[in-house]
Amino acid sequence: MTMRSLKHIRVPPGTMLTDHYQILERLGTGWEGEVYLIKELSTGIERTAKLFLPQRNVHNRTLKFYARKLHKLRQCPIVIQYHSHDRFIWQDVPVDFLVSEFIEGELLSGFVRRQRGRRLLPFQAVHLLHTLASGIECIHAMGEYHGDLHEDNIIVQRSGLGFDLKLIDLYHWGAPSAANIRNDVFMLIRLFYDVLGGQRHYAKHPQAVKAICCGLKHSLIASKFRTAGQLRTYLETMEWD
Repeated sequence: MTMRSLKHIRVPPGTMLTDHYQILERLGTGWEGEVYLIKELSTGIERTAKLFLPQRNVHNRTLKFYARKLHKLRQCPIVIQYHSHDRFIWQDVPVDFLVSEFIEGELLSGFVRRQRGRRLLPFQAVHLLHTLASGIECIHAMGEYHGDLHEDNIIVQRSGLGFDLKLIDLYHWGAPSAANIRNDVFMLIRLFYDVLGGQRHYAKHPQAVKAICCGLKHSLIASKFRTAGQLRTYLETMEWD
């Protein structure tokens, strides 16, 4: 039997997802599917539903990966909490969806754009990196990796002296490996570099910032920060020029 595919889903507000959830609004789209704000009808609680394109979720493997990984990482405060999964019929095609907690806040990409010069100050960026490194350290300690760190996968719940953050998506590059761990650490540094304005502003940054970025050279970063925990410790003990 040939599996039917969908180019997109685009479920309008008010649509019922089974008898338990109602669509409120679409929050975003991606390669695997679309993310919606939904209401749990029995409680009135707002949650998030990730609707998977059938061709990206063959035999429900992608959804199961997310559910199991989120459940495994449920003790990591930076990771969203998994609730349940279900299926509904859209345009005569079965569509599976995963329900997780709804996180109020702002995507890091939008937060950065609102800052003066559309970038963070070095001191802000160091605090951001410390929070992320601590969160990724917890994920690695559970024997997992994130796999998709970028500004549109991070929600800023609070900023100030420090940051409260949530990681809202993960990616599966295969079983956890040393290479996955190294890539997470590199992407932490890359994100730090990007929120500071990238190449355009790099030359003007203090030496303390450049010592973290290591010129974005994979070999230097891998040698200096072998783990997210090493990066966190470095940030806690670093000295500004």
